[in-house]
Amino acid sequence: MIGVVSNPVQRTMRHPINRRRALGLVATLALTACSPEAQQTDSPGDIALADAMDALADMGKGFTVGTPMSRQVVYVLFDPQCPHCGRLWTASQPLLSRTRFVWLPVALLNAKSRPQGAALMTATDPVAAMNEHEKLLSAGQGGLSASSSTSQSVEAAIALNTELLKRLGAEGVPFIVARHAGSGQTVSHSGALSTEALASLIGLP
Repeated sequence: MIGVVSNPVQRTMRHPINRRRALGLVATLALTACSPEAQQTDSPGDIALADAMDALADMGKGFTVGTPMSRQVVYVLFDPQCPHCGRLWTASQPLLSRTRFVWLPVALLNAKSRPQGAALMTATDPVAAMNEHEKLLSAGQGGLSASSSTSQSVEAAIALNTELLKRLGAEGVPFIVARHAGSGQTVSHSGALSTEALASLIGLP
């Protein structure tokens, strides 16, 4: 998770080589995740990692893609306006035959986040909607057109997803939570990953 970066930087202030490595890591992470400028990052979330899967299963709302009956479940909290979330969406596609992904929209980045998240959640075919959205977003067209008027229940679901993201101690999106297929331990990651890195994180061969 991104929050661990600050300690290495503090410990190595008197060692230029280590400090450069730490700052390089900060820069790398900054390129793989989106976070709002005003977000507070100095207080940890109150949902422990060990409880994250149950919390997201019980309270999170989103759409499911991949293999419906798969025992391997991956939760992804994402903002529709985040380009790194789009890269993770693309990277996850080769794993869909072995994994069930649950994508939970949050509203962090700008005024388009909530209505687009609502449109994706309520789409008849969320996979097609997400593919079209990411195509438009990557082309610089801002993503899907979405009505600013949404039902109170959908708005409440997105607000709860956003609150869950903060309670998990995440500093940005995409934020991944899964149970490692080999060890059974809950794992998390903040930021985009390649297909290979994503498979490694969740324990797929």
